[in-house]
Amino acid sequence: MALATHTVKTRSDAYYWRLIATAISFVSFGLGCLCLRLVIFPLLSCLPGDAVRHRERARYTVSLLFWLFIRFMARMGVLTYDVQGAERLGRPGQMIIANHPSLIDVVFLIGLVRNANCVVKQSLWQNPFTRSPVRATQYISNDGSIDMLDNAAGALQQGQTLIIFPEGTRTQPGVAPAFHRGAASIALRGAKILTPVVINVSPTTLTKAEPWYRIPERRVHFSFRVGADINPKTFSALGPPPKASRLLNDFVHDYFIKELATDERSKP
Repeated sequence: MALATHTVKTRSDAYYWRLIATAISFVSFGLGCLCLRLVIFPLLSCLPGDAVRHRERARYTVSLLFWLFIRFMARMGVLTYDVQGAERLGRPGQMIIANHPSLIDVVFLIGLVRNANCVVKQSLWQNPFTRSPVRATQYISNDGSIDMLDNAAGALQQGQTLIIFPEGTRTQPGVAPAFHRGAASIALRGAKILTPVVINVSPTTLTKAEPWYRIPERRVHFSFRVGADINPKTFSALGPPPKASRLLNDFVHDYFIKELATDERSKP
């Protein structure tokens, strides 16, 4: 299955409108998170069900609203996108790993997978706009602790789908991604399957070095390509956990380097 919008080919089309639309989008996102905290989550908490059911409702709600936000940005002319292989995301015990070229990669992936868990940066717990959603959904804080690794592996063992960015932060433009071994360790301990998602953003936008108002000269296009599944048990059989983790991390890193290089060569 492929989800797509048409890519705009003209250069710098409606630059000032896109700047205004980007500002509107960011304000809307902040207000939406505030609405979740003040209105939607309090209402959801009144519904019957145990803690797991409440968590699932919260994750579904965030996922749906994130996808509506992506569609809003596309309709406003801020971006275009295509997704290849979305039907293979969201399976029980699946760990989804992706490169991280832009700020809104996580919004895309959570929007695509309705009941996913996600490892997100710790600062979101202090942000007044995002702390309520991440707490209600019980996303995992990327604080680098042993507890983080245990929680992530435990979520996979319970049959949850887990989204993780092995880089831990956004990729610098023009620099190859560097993966931390923690993601491989989590996969070996808990994942039934490991599924790579290669993300390409052209031109680059919302990188770590770019503020939201520094928009590119032409409309940005996001491409998401779901790769073939990787069986973590194949690597578990190659040696003790530290060695298996290193081998799996090297394999995944090489895979992304090759795929991203192929994408770069195919650009017009």
